[in-house]
Amino acid sequence: DFGFDDFQIAACHAVEDGRGVLVAAPTGAGKTVVGEFAAFVALSRGKKCFYTTPIKALSNQKYHEFCERFGEDRVGLLTGDTNINSDAQVMVMTTEVLRNMLYANSSTLVNLGAVVMDEVHYLADKFRGAVWEEVLIHLMESVQVISLSATVSNAEEFGEWLQTVRGETEVIVSEIRPVPLYQHVLFGNRILDLFGENQKLNPELTRLERDTYRQIRGNWRDKPKGPKPLMRSEIIEKLDREGLLPAITFIFSRNNCDAAVRQCLAAGIRLTNGEERKEIRATIARNMKNLAEEDLVVIGYYEWADSLERGIAAHHAGLLPAFKVTVEELFQRGLVKAVFATETLALGINMPARTVVLEKLSKWNGEAHVAISPGEYTQLTGRAGRRGIDIEGNAVILWNNDLDSTSVGGLASTRTYPLKSSFKPTYNMSINLISQFGSDRARTSLESSLAQF
Repeated sequence: DFGFDDFQIAACHAVEDGRGVLVAAPTGAGKTVVGEFAAFVALSRGKKCFYTTPIKALSNQKYHEFCERFGEDRVGLLTGDTNINSDAQVMVMTTEVLRNMLYANSSTLVNLGAVVMDEVHYLADKFRGAVWEEVLIHLMESVQVISLSATVSNAEEFGEWLQTVRGETEVIVSEIRPVPLYQHVLFGNRILDLFGENQKLNPELTRLERDTYRQIRGNWRDKPKGPKPLMRSEIIEKLDREGLLPAITFIFSRNNCDAAVRQCLAAGIRLTNGEERKEIRATIARNMKNLAEEDLVVIGYYEWADSLERGIAAHHAGLLPAFKVTVEELFQRGLVKAVFATETLALGINMPARTVVLEKLSKWNGEAHVAISPGEYTQLTGRAGRRGIDIEGNAVILWNNDLDSTSVGGLASTRTYPLKSSFKPTYNMSINLISQFGSDRARTSLESSLAQF
């Protein structure tokens, strides 16, 4: 439903010619087109295609998209907790499932023509990233690999490594965002541009910050510390007034996502009209028809349905799958206007918005609170701007006393996100390798990681 970009055409030609491909392009640029084309080519050649993703929510979404495109009988889904049509020609799965198949020498691998590795930059993830490298190293030589990555600054280096482990690989890089992105800071109740002329920091913003810091230092006992921050419900009302909805607010905590929804309900916010509410009710009824009446209270159904009717929702890994799918569908159709989400939503789930709001620029990484990286910032804010709908996307950062515009400007203007390997051999990995491939091949495999390269 849109004309193809040059990078999509070039990548599809490479797929058609049977070469491996690495596509590095901004979030929302349309890399999935290349993955879908790879599945189409594999089907037309009578081969299987596996489409791997980092998270279950993304696998579920891709499964439904592929069912619509290729027909339910030809598409299957394998995640940790779901097994649908596991002999299908096009299999959508999480990357761990494919890694386990390789170690178990699964019969499902027979006649495999292509593997699409969506969000391949996830191999930098500290806890799970090694799985991507294991798959790329151990896949049979005959399999064509199509790797889709967000923007990384060392794509050529990564492509060189792919050539050493996978054979001929074409590297296709696009820096162009289909919808331009503008950066803003919410300072008190004012939305200010982050950058002024020539991509320099907005002087008005830096002046307000200086005044605030002076005020804090000079009279810390009796004066308020900077502008009074808006409540989450007030922020949504402001975005609504400014015509900046639909918006995704990234909050790095499931509990706080749910709390934000409750706060909006308590404030009486309603972002939908009568016609939209009717459509929302019909969608909820269709998606929830399998739930038993007596379970509804236990799972918090009524409060959830009420918030959806008002155009507000949370999205995180703690939601029931049926709830999550409903939120995604309603947001894509423009019926839900405000979503509070954890960062899993930024991982390629197709939920573009007009505006993305970031509450903080640090998050808990499982061990400590750390600043988000320029790559993560780009991925999160990359959700803003809907292709074919918006002429621009907007990223809004909430100002607080611990934040200064210089560091935000640094995050927003950084264009170097090197992809670093997180490959660490473990006892478990070594034993799996030796039992499956023998010790010589196991040693070779461990020595061919991106880290070693």
